[in-house]
Amino acid sequence: MRPFFALLVLVFFSLSIRAEDFPPELVKFKQHGDKPVFTAAGQGTWEVKIRERGWIHLDPTADGTDAAKPKYRMWYTGYDGTREGIKRLGYATSADGIAWNRHKDNPLLDQLWVEDVMVVPSVEQAARLLPAPKQASRLLYDWHMFAEGRDDQAQLLTSRDGTKWQRFGQLEVVQTNGQPIEPGPYGTPTAWLEDGVWHLFYERHDAGVWLATSRNLKVWTNVSDEPVLRPGQGLHDRDLIAMNQIVKHKGRYYTYFHGSAKGETPSLWSTCVAVSDNLRSWKKYDGNPLLPRELNRSSGILIRDGDRFQLYTMHPEVWLHVAQPF
Repeated sequence: MRPFFALLVLVFFSLSIRAEDFPPELVKFKQHGDKPVFTAAGQGTWEVKIRERGWIHLDPTADGTDAAKPKYRMWYTGYDGTREGIKRLGYATSADGIAWNRHKDNPLLDQLWVEDVMVVPSVEQAARLLPAPKQASRLLYDWHMFAEGRDDQAQLLTSRDGTKWQRFGQLEVVQTNGQPIEPGPYGTPTAWLEDGVWHLFYERHDAGVWLATSRNLKVWTNVSDEPVLRPGQGLHDRDLIAMNQIVKHKGRYYTYFHGSAKGETPSLWSTCVAVSDNLRSWKKYDGNPLLPRELNRSSGILIRDGDRFQLYTMHPEVWLHVAQPF
């Protein structure tokens, strides 16, 4: 009986660790409704399809009744459906996160390539760090956008209102020795600001995720020239991986990322999660992917509305998943 009892204790302890690492409100979701909450406008428009990571921001101070102060904002990428087609920035708002209204001036930047976007609301510290463009008289911006440009080159844009954006240029990333990283794509930029330090997670060919830091948003220095997150947990991220978002919950960092395997037709991408205590060492959730692979829902973004957690998958259309009650 003693060995059996010891085994039960060990199993229980292991399960407790997993539960502590990944609270159910972050990993257990139920699909809302029977159709996506947002899709491309379709043929005859500038957005025949939408692509990869979009971004949703919830304003907890808004009640959804004032159109000038929307409760939910969404930035997304539309294109003509061809591989070569320019990827343009779209914008929509919502009172409830379900019914969305496109902005009348879409696309917001007609000739600038913008995809795989994330948006960071300004904080006083961030505003002080951000260099102003030559024609600007103030340093204060309300929104920072990290996105891919043409050829998967990470770039920074800023805005006062979330609709009129100005490009500051391509992000300069260097190795730990100060030398530029090797030429080539470095995309899906994911930013996190803490204690005056910006952290930039980026992927190269979707073969891994690297981390660089900066105090001035000008030069980003790798914390290591090796990836901090690699593919290979299972078929869902066997070969390809990219990070979408960092959230902090109960004192720990969580990243929602997506992964895939090469050689599949069609290519299937899955939404996954990992946890860290230092932003550098990550442990993937044993239950990845969070949604069945065959659904092909990726670029997951987690939103917290009070005590309710919502997971939006942004590619190839926007689906809403709500955390199950516990």
